[in-house]
Amino acid sequence: MEAFVNQLPIGLSIGAVLLLIALGLTFTFGQMGVINMAHGEFIMAGAYTAFLLPGLFVPSLVVAFFVAGAMGLVLERLAIRHFYGRPLDTLLLTWGVSLVLQQLARDLFGAPNVQVKAPDWLAGGIGILPYNRLFIMGLAIASVVGVWLYLVRTKHGRRMRAVMQNRRLAATSGIDTGRVDMLTFFIGSGLAGIAGVALTLVGPVGPSLGTYYIVDAFLVVVAGGLGQLRGAVLAAAGLGLLNSYAEFWSDASLAKVIVFAAVIAFLQFRPQGLFTVRSRALS
Repeated sequence: MEAFVNQLPIGLSIGAVLLLIALGLTFTFGQMGVINMAHGEFIMAGAYTAFLLPGLFVPSLVVAFFVAGAMGLVLERLAIRHFYGRPLDTLLLTWGVSLVLQQLARDLFGAPNVQVKAPDWLAGGIGILPYNRLFIMGLAIASVVGVWLYLVRTKHGRRMRAVMQNRRLAATSGIDTGRVDMLTFFIGSGLAGIAGVALTLVGPVGPSLGTYYIVDAFLVVVAGGLGQLRGAVLAAAGLGLLNSYAEFWSDASLAKVIVFAAVIAFLQFRPQGLFTVRSRALS
């Protein structure tokens, strides 16, 4: 029982990491239907931003948001906008871009991993939960609240939701769908940059950093329901807890298998995920 209780905060902290990574995919994949395999490299860009700004951890969160967001904006304008409605094509396209970005990172920073020094105020912890994990959990909560407020309380957020639900109707209503696409991809990619900075608190930074987390992030989005913010929150927490307990009772490799099997079994019963968008359709 003591071991069970001790794994609870660890599982929640893992879920917070997954949630931070999946938030950006909630926009680009869940709402835009773009399978962006380069999302992991935007995470990597955010992590290297923190590496290039030693001693400026909190400002690096802001800088990483704009760096990764700008990368996503360039990718959307140059390539992805020509492939909307063709998810398999976007998968192949962005997979190739991810390989290019990984090689670029190796050329700029070298192949070996580098370590980013955490701020002194994140040293120590409360019980078995270190302050850096608590900070990630707090950052995840703040990011979710910020995204929710943006989507619900701002006109740009409402326009974004309108375009994602019915692009043609939104266009006839006078909404510039191209501009909305740009902003959506910028925000989704920027959130990946924030996740990258957070990941520097739990491990080293390398060119392949994003590939370790991208599949789990897609699982969170799919299990929670495409484009569903509350679904992403619950799915991230559930997968984080499941991974934590499975890894505690077995090993890391078997824990991954258990998580995959659990998601596949869940999707057999709810193929649309935990939540779906309610809509009216003519029969």
